[in-house]
Amino acid sequence: KLGASQAPNPYDFGQIVNAVRANKDKAACADLLTITDPKTLPALLSNKLEGEILLIFIQSLEHYVAGKDPGLAYQHLFYLSKAERFKVVLALLSKNEKEEVWQLFDLLSESQSDQYSLEDLDSLRKVYEL
Repeated sequence: KLGASQAPNPYDFGQIVNAVRANKDKAACADLLTITDPKTLPALLSNKLEGEILLIFIQSLEHYVAGKDPGLAYQHLFYLSKAERFKVVLALLSKNEKEEVWQLFDLLSESQSDQYSLEDLDSLRKVYEL
């Protein structure tokens, strides 16, 4: 357990993300995303976004966050797409990795939230080139 209970600064965030990535710890990643204000993601990630990070974020949102709080999952997806290097990372995802992203969008489209409409979801899907 990484024991983050309040929003981390970029350095701590980077450290936690590295630990999460090393351990493929989706539950810890979900905890981190739950306490992180989605709006701060681009600044916290700075220029550190990589395919592996994007993927573990997506998987954590899909398996741990979207079911409980689809609005939060949507917000994270939205702000992830604003992160530096997002387009580059997206272009490098394999077909299987794209499938994971697609599954998360599917899950969100089946959930109701006042944080997003289906139109919002569709336009974000386009940003993710799905």
